[in-house]
Amino acid sequence: MVRICLPLTSKHILTYTIGMKRTEETQQNDVFHAISDPTRRGLLDLIARGSQPVKVLAQEFDMTRPAISQHLRVLVEAGLIVEKKVGREHHYQLQAEPLSYVHNWVQQYERFWYDRLELLGKHLDMME
Repeated sequence: MVRICLPLTSKHILTYTIGMKRTEETQQNDVFHAISDPTRRGLLDLIARGSQPVKVLAQEFDMTRPAISQHLRVLVEAGLIVEKKVGREHHYQLQAEPLSYVHNWVQQYERFWYDRLELLGKHLDMME
């Protein structure tokens, strides 16, 4: 596996990974990385409403279309969206299955909240 990092701006680095087969762990890491950015989460929210072309998506954000395209590329590589060419436009469609990694990870903490709320309920019952 070879990782190539190219500086785009003083804050952003473009990273390419070459020669690595996508394992489940790799895809899981890609999904968590992809949703870590608020712009990408916003793009996912918009795309969840239905297939959208990049020009429509870009109107919702205060950044250039190439910057939006770069965020979309991260989402595509994580498997969260698929890109389809419709005429001369590129449309993006949600592919939510990889979000199951996030759901499964968060689910392990549901027991924590359930236990805390149960204790709170018992405490409130004793106060009455």
